Amino acid sequence: MSQRQQPLPSSGFTYVKIGCHLVCLTGIRRYVIVPLLINILLLGSSFYCLFTKLHQWIPQLMSYVPHWLAWLNFVLWPLAVISIVLVFGYFFSTIVSWIAAPFFGLLAEQLEQRLTGHAPNEMSWWSLIADLPRIMKREWLKLCYYLPRAIGLLLIHFIPGFGQLLAPILWFIFGAWMMAIQYCDYPFDNHKVSFESMRRNLARDRKLHLEFGGLISLLTMIPIVNLVIMPIAVCGATAIWVDRYRQTSIQ
Repeated sequence: MSQRQQPLPSSGFTYVKIGCHLVCLTGIRRYVIVPLLINILLLGSSFYCLFTKLHQWIPQLMSYVPHWLAWLNFVLWPLAVISIVLVFGYFFSTIVSWIAAPFFGLLAEQLEQRLTGHAPNEMSWWSLIADLPRIMKREWLKLCYYLPRAIGLLLIHFIPGFGQLLAPILWFIFGAWMMAIQYCDYPFDNHKVSFESMRRNLARDRKLHLEFGGLISLLTMIPIVNLVIMPIAVCGATAIWVDRYRQTSIQ
């Protein structure tokens, strides 16, 4: 399949739909099996544990709401649930990404070759193993970018009243941005584009990437769907790379 010639999608939501189509292509499905199994085992079990503990954690979080705002509990309670699920989802998605990163990189490479007829230097299983230290270093860079910002947002939760209202909104926006970074990084990294350069590229079209990452974040919160969303996100992000960044980045 050659690179698509139709007008570029103007919405990040469309790239999630494109990812759903691309992940089912003949010849691409086999590169989805291993990361899919890893995702089902780790993310599935972690979300099961989460939903068994929510009834304990939510009252603890709501205890920081002052009495004079108790009348807002019907609003704050679902916001607290959303905040916990978003943090939990991204945390365990990160763990899955660390384990499955080589396979996601291989998926992005094979899909790029399918879309364009060209790919980075073809990666064998042995070269994939040899490249693991560099891949893990890249995942570490993403974690270093995430942690200080996540800690700052976590502290906002403990501001009485104001924090419980604002923090879930900020968490969602930040989570959407991190999802875009997480998945778009695979095709960028295949071409050895630096992490800083990748972030600058994404920031130039922040709206599209927030839409893409925001929809991925929402789908990650849905049981069953969250077990299959990661390969779809990699495929959607690879389509973004091919459509918008590949030509200029390689030049």
